[in-house]
Amino acid sequence: MKTQELEQLKQEIRRCTLCEPGLPLGANPVLRGNKSAKILVAGQAPGIRVHNTSVPFNDPSGVRLRQWLGIDEAVFYDEDRVAIVPMGFCYPGTGKSGDLPPRPECAKTWHRQLLALLPNVELVLAIGQYAQKYHLKDRQKKNLTETVRAWQEYAPAILPLPHPSPRNNIWLRRNPWFEQQVLPYLKSRVGELILPP
Repeated sequence: MKTQELEQLKQEIRRCTLCEPGLPLGANPVLRGNKSAKILVAGQAPGIRVHNTSVPFNDPSGVRLRQWLGIDEAVFYDEDRVAIVPMGFCYPGTGKSGDLPPRPECAKTWHRQLLALLPNVELVLAIGQYAQKYHLKDRQKKNLTETVRAWQEYAPAILPLPHPSPRNNIWLRRNPWFEQQVLPYLKSRVGELILPP
């Protein structure tokens, strides 16, 4: 029954035009996942390339994220293993320093009922400050760096991550502990949950 409910809800979300007047390229909600998925990738919002192709993380950010996870595209896009539910389902447009924040309507309207239909998720990858605020609530630290640094407080259920965008190269250079401490744990945890298929 939950499988049918989930499929109906995903179709309803993909038809959503709630905030279309505020979207520069119109509505094109992008999300993935089946009820058997054990990993939830909770990102921010689709970029322009994702908007144009309807394939999440099919950009340099996705390449880096898959490297962090230690999995290939076939596993990453296997909806039975990985659900991808960004905080905003549509491309929000661009501001002075990159893409605008995810529209708040998505989380308010859809997330609670959608996440309830993904009962097998054992690991939430909270990518970026908006996903961390939603999934960690009052457990979030004063900023993204401190939240990610405190990853052991949230593991094994939630792992806060910086955005894998090339725009974050400076952050990664300034915080070598992320690559040394967090990524080995992340790869190991992901491997436990998805291998063997």
